[in-house]
Amino acid sequence: MGVVTYSQEFTSAVAPSRMFKALVLDSHNILPKIVPEDIKSIKFVEGDGGVGSIKQTNFGESAHIRYRMHKICALDVEKYCKYTLIESDIKFDKIDCIVDEVKFTSANGGCACKMTSDYHVKEGAELKEDDIKKGKDKAMGLFKTVEQYILANPSVCV
Repeated sequence: MGVVTYSQEFTSAVAPSRMFKALVLDSHNILPKIVPEDIKSIKFVEGDGGVGSIKQTNFGESAHIRYRMHKICALDVEKYCKYTLIESDIKFDKIDCIVDEVKFTSANGGCACKMTSDYHVKEGAELKEDDIKKGKDKAMGLFKTVEQYILANPSVCV
């Protein structure tokens, strides 16, 4: 088994604490509201959002995936979260799990967000960068949608 790491960084005019709250701490309320066609619901299956909690995301009808569950492995409120994909309705024939880290820092009056994903690849399998890129492009689109929502609603996630 090997690990394939993929990182990307985004910048935003929004403060890091607000983006972190929208994308991590309050995502179960924010995301289904602003992208209901993509995300039907997010709920805690276990815990209340702290380390060890398990969050289930249920996707819309047009998605290639119906649900996924993440376990929160580390959390530093307002700037850092690490979580592991532990279950999904899609059979992963090439990977055992995906460990994601998200870090927010102040930058140019807004924030920088660095996302790193470690794909734990099964023995003998090969993971193509194009497969990873599709998921990361969706994450970038979601990041920008959340940014626009926060900028248009100054009282949200304060």
